Formats: sequence, structure tokens, C-alpha cells
Amino acid sequence: MTGRATIARIWRGRTARDRADAYEPYLREVGIRPLEEKALGVQLLREDRETETEFVTISFWEDVQAMARFTGGDPTRIHHLPRDAEFLLELPERVQLLRILVDKPPG
Repeated sequence: MTGRATIARIWRGRTARDRADAYEPYLREVGIRPLEEKALGVQLLREDRETETEFVTISFWEDVQAMARFTGGDPTRIHHLPRDAEFLLELPERVQLLRILVDKPPG
């Protein structure tokens, strides 16, 4: 174990713009908090558009095996939050896994 992130796991979800302010704290509490405890790092991004808002969660992992331990098997498997169907315009079918080639933190 190197303790250095080599994989980024990216999840995207869209909600109606008028529901975004309600979904954000829910996503932080129920979705992001568990990631903060297990991943090497996590970012939550938000883009407000005219009629919808996209949330992007990027979690950073040492390797695919570490992600598999967190997800309980397949690291690409989506773990929908209990209220996602209530908020999201459609339920995402997959996450994206990318190898990190350059890692230069801001600052």
C-alpha cells in the first residue's frame, strides 16, 4: 500500500435546478460522508444550469482493490442513495474509473 491515489472514481447525477439546494445537503450527509471516511480524498462539484444542476463526486483511491472493498465487490457498481430516485432526473447507470497520470494539488 502506497497511500497515494492512483485511481479516480467519478459519479455524476443531475437534478432539477429547483431541487438542487435540497439535494446538496442530503448528498453531503448520506453520500459524501462515508467516502470521506474510506477514500484517500473526495471532491463534490456542482454546476447550476438554467433548468438543471449537475453534481459530480470524485473520490480518490489507492487502487481498484481499495474501491472494491468500499463497494463490496464491483468498484464500478452504483450505490444509489435511498432518496436518489426522488431527486435525480435519472439514476446513473455507471461510474467512471480513471487512472491518475499527474497529481499536482492546487497551491
